[in-house]
Amino acid sequence: MGKLEIRDLNQSFLRDDGSNLVVLDHLSFEVRDKEFVCILGSSGCGKTTLLRLIAGLDAAQAGSIFLDGEEMKGQNPKVGMVFQEYSLFPWRTVIDNIAFGLEMKGIPRDERYRIAGQYLDLVNLSPFRNSYPSELSGGMRQRVAVARALTLDPVLLLMDEPFGALDAQTRNMLQKELLDIQEKTKKTIVFITHSVDEAVYMSDRIIVLTPRPGRICRIFDVPLARPRDRTSVEFAQVRREVLDLINQNSSIQ
Repeated sequence: MGKLEIRDLNQSFLRDDGSNLVVLDHLSFEVRDKEFVCILGSSGCGKTTLLRLIAGLDAAQAGSIFLDGEEMKGQNPKVGMVFQEYSLFPWRTVIDNIAFGLEMKGIPRDERYRIAGQYLDLVNLSPFRNSYPSELSGGMRQRVAVARALTLDPVLLLMDEPFGALDAQTRNMLQKELLDIQEKTKKTIVFITHSVDEAVYMSDRIIVLTPRPGRICRIFDVPLARPRDRTSVEFAQVRREVLDLINQNSSIQ
């Protein structure tokens, strides 16, 4: 299971001048089990704040977050997270980075390397098992980060613009690889992006947030079969519809 429910979430921060900055305002939505949902919005609309709340890294000021019907308080082992920055330990090899979470859980050495090896194979990095992060490309480092998050077998995987710093060719390749991984692992994925093209290519649904404060602007179903062709008329139509909404919404602010 991996159904996520966000109910009436509010979050604000105190500015240096003493005023209150509202980042998320009465945010409510659901993510279905095994669904791939992209959250799309302009910089500052609260996307990363939302993911940190779901991950339990920060506490919400108001509202509730449920996973499979249970309210989440603090960090939850059923939730994994992949950041834009790879956050790998430079002194650890690829396999040791992937096995880190299992080591922290006290899993015996042979067992944790067996599990880590499975996910190393899943992200197609077996030849680089004993390499260090400095010896890998940006795309390979992000695949290590994905494998590390998956080793703990989360039911929900949160991804905060994981491909944002990569070149276009690598980004497209990793988008396809991530969809293949989701197909194999059946994980529920919530994926933050600035890219409309990325959202349309990857997601089952797209949640568009308003500029700050972040509210639900619209939720799009993406009625395109996979694998998706970025050059197709149907793909262009969905992309244009999402872009038009974002542009109209931005002009109102």
